Amino acid sequence: MAVVTSSEVINTGYAVLALIADAIVLVIAIGFAVSRTSPAARERWGRWRDGISPFALQIAWIVAVLATFGSLFLQFAEQLNPCEFCWFQRICMYPLSLLLGIAAFRGDIQVAKRYFIGLSVVGAGLAIYHYQLERIPGEPTVCGTAVPCNISVINVFGFISVPFLSMAAFLLITTLLLMARGRDVEYDDDEDDSVEAAVSVDPGDGPAPATA
Repeated sequence: MAVVTSSEVINTGYAVLALIADAIVLVIAIGFAVSRTSPAARERWGRWRDGISPFALQIAWIVAVLATFGSLFLQFAEQLNPCEFCWFQRICMYPLSLLLGIAAFRGDIQVAKRYFIGLSVVGAGLAIYHYQLERIPGEPTVCGTAVPCNISVINVFGFISVPFLSMAAFLLITTLLLMARGRDVEYDDDEDDSVEAAVSVDPGDGPAPATA
């Protein structure tokens, strides 16, 4: 009888989360493509996006935190040292687990979209390249021989490895940041009221000039 360890359970759990993340990204991409086909589809897409948008930044932060903890678990609990490409991806992911948390706490959606999305895009590109190094033999690599980049240290369901988990996390974070919407103009109503008040003032209503 095979013994299932806690590490296998955690790795399988992360693999399932990665598949869910990829499914979410795929559904959103299809929904966006369909929304370009007609005004009615675009209206439905807008309502759906408005429903997701208030929680997109918070979910992106949770994804980054889970990915960070997952990488630390592999290194310190399973004693799997990261290769150079893993470190490159960590350089992109670890700041996101902090910066997205600050942005989510402050509600700075525009700051997150403008300045943090670049980290997730670069990280996704690195993860995709790293994953194909494992799947395509003979690909050139910059990693040393101590910890090779083209060998899967975990293999869940026959195809999910560490760069696959990283790729799923980066793609979902990027998608959620693109879905998030912030209020571009915060004080429109107040400004309109001020303008109306200024326009409604009659110059003749001012105090009469003093007489000598």
